[in-house]
Amino acid sequence: MRPIVICHMLSSLDGSLHPSRFTWSPDGSKAEWSRLYEEVHEGLEPDAWLVGRVTMAEISRVGPHAPGQAGPVGRPCHFAVREADCFAIALDPSGKLHFAGPKIGGDPVVVLLGRGVADSHLAELAADGVSYIVSETARIDLAAMLDVLGHELGIHRLLLEGGAGINGSFFAAGLVNELSLLLVPAIDGQAGHQAFIDAGEDGLDGDVQLSFKSCEPLAHGVLHLRYVVAPR
Repeated sequence: MRPIVICHMLSSLDGSLHPSRFTWSPDGSKAEWSRLYEEVHEGLEPDAWLVGRVTMAEISRVGPHAPGQAGPVGRPCHFAVREADCFAIALDPSGKLHFAGPKIGGDPVVVLLGRGVADSHLAELAADGVSYIVSETARIDLAAMLDVLGHELGIHRLLLEGGAGINGSFFAAGLVNELSLLLVPAIDGQAGHQAFIDAGEDGLDGDVQLSFKSCEPLAHGVLHLRYVVAPR
């Protein structure tokens, strides 16, 4: 069964994803916004969270390394762990991510890869205890990847916490079920700031309908907005 996907984001009032560029918070609460975000994250009770290559690289901070013993690699899937409270999932089409071990923040890692990724990279991931799914199509089929995550790992609720491009791809594919947005009392205001959803030149073309679910005021002037997403 395909997991429920909740896009969970923290944003300034003008849609920016970069807290380092947000306006100063006069009551010193800026440092608390990330804590609130993580608190809501846990409250949504995910089985998995998903980010892109850039975000995961900032977390893992590991360079390429050859496996000590490179055995045969499996395609399209390799699962080092099949049961966990929560999985850390990275979308890495070109196979540029590396890991020091099988977990990030205590969560077993699963990497979603493009079809052209070399066997040597798969061998490195397997040796590090990292699970992976390789696309069987030239362009990664996000729906197919979700199906595998649901069927093989029993993931029922996934938090999409990527950058604008990844979020936009999931929205454009009609795969997002809910938007969970923490709106903080700050603005970016800089030219060319990145919105938290970017569906490319084609946009979403009116294909996504949002229905209000709830609004909860949190500490430090933060609003937690929730919307049900229904593709038309």
